[in-house]
Amino acid sequence: MIRTALATLCIIASQTSVPRARTLEIGPGKEFTAFAAASQAARPGDHVVIQPGEYFDCATWSAAGLVIEGAGDAAKVVVTDKACSGKGLFITTGANITVRNLTLTRSRVPDGNGAGIRAEAPGLVVDHVRFINNQNGILAAFDGGTVTVRDSEFVRNGTCEQQCAHGIYAGHLDLLRVERSRFSDTRAGHHIKSRALRTEVVGNDITDGPTGTASYLIDVPNGGNVLVEGNTMEKGPNADNHTGAIVIGAEGVTQPTREIVIDGNTFRNDGSWQTYFVINRTATNATLRNNRLAGSTKPLQGDGSAQ
Repeated sequence: MIRTALATLCIIASQTSVPRARTLEIGPGKEFTAFAAASQAARPGDHVVIQPGEYFDCATWSAAGLVIEGAGDAAKVVVTDKACSGKGLFITTGANITVRNLTLTRSRVPDGNGAGIRAEAPGLVVDHVRFINNQNGILAAFDGGTVTVRDSEFVRNGTCEQQCAHGIYAGHLDLLRVERSRFSDTRAGHHIKSRALRTEVVGNDITDGPTGTASYLIDVPNGGNVLVEGNTMEKGPNADNHTGAIVIGAEGVTQPTREIVIDGNTFRNDGSWQTYFVINRTATNATLRNNRLAGSTKPLQGDGSAQ
C-alpha cells in the first residue's frame, strides 16, 4: 500500500511539474514567421531561435528567462527598421532574458529614443549582438537589477536631435557591466551613459574614429562606484565635447560613490585641442593607475591621484 501511494504521488508530481523549456523557431518555413506570434507563445525559460534573414519586425518579450538568439553568423540575422510601442526593435519586459548572436539596426521613433533593445526588466544579458545605426543601442529603463553586455558591437548609434540618445544608456540599475565590446562612430550622445549604482567597463574598444561626433566616451552623471579597466579608448577630431573622455558626476552626485578606479587603459586624443582623460565632479578620490595617454591630454581634473 505504501509503495502504491508513493507511485501515485510521483505520477501527480510529474503531471504538475513546471513544463520543460521548448525551442521556438522563427523564419521562412518554420513554426513562426512573425516575432509577435513567437513572443506571445513563449513561456518562461523557452529558447527562441531566429533563422538567418532580414526581418522588418519587432517584438515585446514578456516571458522570464528567455534565450533569444540568431542561428549562425550574427551579421546574417538582421532585425531592422520597426519599433514596437514607440520604443524599439526588441522590448524586454520579462526578467533574466538573454539576447545573442544577431544584428539590431536602424531603430527610430518620434521622441528620439528608438532602441535596438529597450530593457524594462532586470537581468538582461546581451552577448555577441551588433547594434548598428540606432538612436540608442541599448536603453535600460528600469530601477535596480543588472544589465550585462559582452562581446558586442555598437556602431553609429546616438543622436541629440530631440533629446540625447547613446550607444548604451542605463538608468538607475544596481549594476551595468560592459566587457569585451567595441564602440565606434557614435553620434552626438555618449558611447556609454550610466546612472547605475555601479558601472564596470572592462576590456572594451571605445573610439570616435575620424567621423564620430560623440560627447563623452563614458558618462556617469550621478556618481556611483566606477571601474574602468583595460580598455582602448580614443577621442576623435570631430568629437562634440572636447572637455573630457570619462566624466563622473556632471549632473550632480545623487548616489553613494565609494570608489572610482581607472586602471590599465590606453587613451589617445586625436583632436587639436586639449582634453582631460578623467573629470571627477564627486568628492570621492579617483584612483588612476597604469594608464597610457597620448595626444594633448591631461590625466585628471578633480579629486584623486594619477600614477
